[in-house]
Amino acid sequence: MTQQLDQRYVFGDLLRDWRRSRNVTQMALANKAEISPRHLSFVENGRSTPSRSLVIRLAGHLEVPLRGRNQLLLAAGFAPEYSKQELDGPRLSMVRMAISKVLTGHDPYPALVVDHSWNLVEANASASLLIAELPADLLAEPCNMLRISLHPRGLAPRILNLEEWTEHVLDRLRRQMRISGDRELVKLHAELTGYTGNRAPRQDAPSRNPVAGDVIVPMRLQHGEHVLSLFSTVTTFGTPRDITVEELAIEAFYPADEETSELLRSL
Repeated sequence: MTQQLDQRYVFGDLLRDWRRSRNVTQMALANKAEISPRHLSFVENGRSTPSRSLVIRLAGHLEVPLRGRNQLLLAAGFAPEYSKQELDGPRLSMVRMAISKVLTGHDPYPALVVDHSWNLVEANASASLLIAELPADLLAEPCNMLRISLHPRGLAPRILNLEEWTEHVLDRLRRQMRISGDRELVKLHAELTGYTGNRAPRQDAPSRNPVAGDVIVPMRLQHGEHVLSLFSTVTTFGTPRDITVEELAIEAFYPADEETSELLRSL
C-alpha cells in the first residue's frame, strides 16, 4: 500500500509540474479533461489513482511531448504508450526516405537534421559550408549544432552579428526548454550562456541586412572573402506516434539576400 501511495505522489508531482509549466490552472485543466476540479486535485496530491485513459487525456491537453507522456504513464503504474525506434531500423525506413528527399532537394542551400538536443543526425552536402574546418573535438559525436554555432572555437568568430545571433539561439532554446521540460537542454543553455558571458560584440561587424533584418534574424557568416547571410526554417513531423520521430527536426537554411543566393549556387 505504501509503495502504491508513493507512486501516486510521483505521478501527481509530475502532472503538477507540467500543468504549472503550461500556466494552466487546475480548474482549466479539469474543464478540458471533463472531470471535476476536486478529482484533479485528489489525483495531484495522491489521494486518487488516475486511470490510464485519464493520464493520456491530461497529458494531451497539456501538450506534453511523447517522452513525457511515457514518463507520466510509468509514474501512474502503466506501461508506456509510445515507442522509440532506432532511426536506422526497418520501421522508420519511410521516415529516412522522406528526410533524404528533403535534404537532397534543398541543395545548394544547407540543411541538416537534429535530434531533441540539437545533436546532428544527418546533413546535406551544402551543410559542409557551416562545419568545414572546425576542430575535430567539436565535430565528434554527439556533434551539437548549437554548441558549434556559439563555441569560441566554432562558428562564433566568423559570425559577424554574433550578439544578435546569440540572443536568437538562446531565446529559441529557452522556448524549447519550456515546451519539452528536458533537463539536458537546461544544461546546454547554461553551457552556451557561459560561452557568451564575457564576449564583446565585434567592432567591425557590418550593419544588418536592411530587408531580412527587419523581419527575420539572419546569421551573417564570414566565408573566405564573402559574407553568407542565412536564415532558417525548422520542420518537424506531423502527428508522430514514435518518440524518435517526434524529436527529429530539419533545419533548412535559405539565402537572406541575392548575393548569398548566387554564391551558394556557384559553390
